[in-house]
Amino acid sequence: MADNGLIDKVHDLSDLELAVLLCLISREHCLISTPDSAMDDLVLELQLIATKTFGLEWAVIDCSPSTTLEDFASSLLSTSPPLPPSDPTINAGGPSYFSQHGSLRPLGGTTPSSSPQIANFVLARHLDRAPHAVQIQALELLRTRRLFTRTTVQVAPKQFVFVPVLAAATGGQARVTPHLNDFLAMAHWHDPGHGFVNTEEQGAQDLDHDDDAASTGSIVKTVRAERHPTAPALISKDDIICLRERGQRVQVDIDVVRYQMNVVSFLRMHRAVDHGITPAATKHFGQLMRNLAPLHRLDFVTPALVGLAARKVYLHRIRITDPRKERSMQWGSRLEAVEALLHDVGPEEVLDEVMTMVTAPV
Repeated sequence: MADNGLIDKVHDLSDLELAVLLCLISREHCLISTPDSAMDDLVLELQLIATKTFGLEWAVIDCSPSTTLEDFASSLLSTSPPLPPSDPTINAGGPSYFSQHGSLRPLGGTTPSSSPQIANFVLARHLDRAPHAVQIQALELLRTRRLFTRTTVQVAPKQFVFVPVLAAATGGQARVTPHLNDFLAMAHWHDPGHGFVNTEEQGAQDLDHDDDAASTGSIVKTVRAERHPTAPALISKDDIICLRERGQRVQVDIDVVRYQMNVVSFLRMHRAVDHGITPAATKHFGQLMRNLAPLHRLDFVTPALVGLAARKVYLHRIRITDPRKERSMQWGSRLEAVEALLHDVGPEEVLDEVMTMVTAPV
């Protein structure tokens, strides 16, 4: 199994950090939501997670009904930090031949360090409010890992995570356009009551630095996230590769596979579920339950991991049917009775009911 030191670091991660880690391991993308009042805190927390925990450059796209394709494309790009200046003592002995005749420049006119590139970690705030064309452009970016602009073609980096950050009062309410929604492997609803670990730690560090300069009165300091990593990442790229390889070697017993397929079947046939369950969701389901095993120091999938993966994969995919379209209405059920049955039923309640009905293997 993976190194115990690495697993210990993983166990110290917050729920948001674990969601990003699973995206990096599986090379997939995640939808994250929270109440509207905590949106700014959530975006800041994810920015700090990108730079401090995983050493990734981030970009934020603020979407609205007036967002254009050009706005979307330009917000994705980030410029790498400039290279550090050369040591001035090198030329202390006098001007060199190269300083007299100009510096050498690479062919193409621009240096790689200054050319805009797609950021490793992209946060699309309120993507559900963007026009349909913008959301389809996001889907094409995730499918092809390329962004076509009027002048160039930008290629997404190998480590690339796209996270729509949406406002939702409870889990399962946040979703984007159907095809993009189904392409997102998992979803997570963050309760603000659980806190924002990195934001709080950064605020405490900034406050400690200001203590020496504080005299009277109060100091109000806003926590900010650096766009580029300034320190070694807590979880390195090699750590992610190690966990990915371990997940690919995880064994799944036939009884666990049967349990997984029973969960899928019960979800498809549930009377409250509209539009069924897609094959892409089943693929993400199997992938996630395998990638969860190494994080628990296991080389096989347990029924508990199947249940955990189901709650993350289907949270944003389950759509509650309209009472008029509920299956039993075809056989003479009363509309009032169906409305009462479906009252206050959401994706989380459907998942709880299905996991209770399906018998787990012993």
